[in-house]
Amino acid sequence: MSILPTSSRWPLYLAITGLVIVVASVWYTNNLASKLAKVEQHFVDLYKQSVKDLGEITSEEELDRDVTFQGEIIQQMESVPRIITNFDGKVVDWAGFGSRDNSERGNRYEDSMYIQRVVEEWIEEGQEPAKLYAQLQYFGESRLLRQLRYFPLIQAILIGTFVFLGYLGINQTRKAEQNRVWVGMAKETAHQLGTPISAIMGWVEHLKLMYADDEDLMEVSDELGRDVERLSMVANRFSKIGATPELEPVNIFEELNKCREYMEKRAPRKVSFNFPAPNSGDIKAAINPLLFDWVFENLLRNALDAMDGKGVISGSIRELEDKVYIDITDTGKGIAPKNVRKVFNPGFTTKKRGWGLGLSLVKRIVEEYHKGKIVVSHSEVGKGTTFTITLPRA
Repeated sequence: MSILPTSSRWPLYLAITGLVIVVASVWYTNNLASKLAKVEQHFVDLYKQSVKDLGEITSEEELDRDVTFQGEIIQQMESVPRIITNFDGKVVDWAGFGSRDNSERGNRYEDSMYIQRVVEEWIEEGQEPAKLYAQLQYFGESRLLRQLRYFPLIQAILIGTFVFLGYLGINQTRKAEQNRVWVGMAKETAHQLGTPISAIMGWVEHLKLMYADDEDLMEVSDELGRDVERLSMVANRFSKIGATPELEPVNIFEELNKCREYMEKRAPRKVSFNFPAPNSGDIKAAINPLLFDWVFENLLRNALDAMDGKGVISGSIRELEDKVYIDITDTGKGIAPKNVRKVFNPGFTTKKRGWGLGLSLVKRIVEEYHKGKIVVSHSEVGKGTTFTITLPRA
């Protein structure tokens, strides 16, 4: 059984604590609102009974009966919605419906139609009216009672929103901290590489001056010089992480072919590359070549690692409306369905060596610096994988 590290456990504890607070708070307020609703419903029932008592006074002897209590209740419950109809069910008057009580605020005919629909719904629900003289009175729930019914739900939504915003805040803070670590590591790497690269370049020039007549040594020094230049370019790439890169319209066919040439020379002999020629088209996208070549190289290197020394790596470029689509396909091991969404996560790797940062860096360069998108568009275990990059067309 694995145990989460301390740095990973506290968000879990915070989430559990927050959930307990939310459940306890909603339960308490729901319980309180239910009790208050019962009290309010009791007052409404008293109001109905008071109206019914007044409606039952028909003789002169009953007129002498003390109805002060009923009158006080009726005066105190003016907020209860009520509709008065005749015995045929036609609305005569109404009160307690807010702005609809004032005929000057709206169309009296439209208000009457609305009230008629309301009373018909109450009758269908089986509500018993109170008789008052030659009229019938129907009663709805008071405004306070309706508010009490919805209060727990509103509170749950507010607390849920607060928890969600808190989660987003913590998540953004953590991402910002990760970004700072990324940028710091990249710039420090570029700084540390600078001194030995300069020294090696100096030694290469020294070899060329000292052994200019040795053809074999000159050939080796030329290749060494090209590799040192490549290393210098890698250091330059790291130095640009965290800064806003300058984008320029570049022919994607030419750029992809340039990376293909570099990787093909370093690939096993049984690996073939099937890429379009650099003059196949003139599809341009706004990219930073120094950084975007890093994307291509990472994808090609991953493809080589997945094929165990033999197979085919294919590249294709197409455009649709204002988008450029670049597919990199290999015939390697493929990616298990459960891992497809994880391949871009920092630290995720299926290799025995490596830190699992290559594809994470690729995603960052494509999406954050070039406003594009990269996905695993197809993968089948044992048959291969296709990565698709989408870029805005220049």
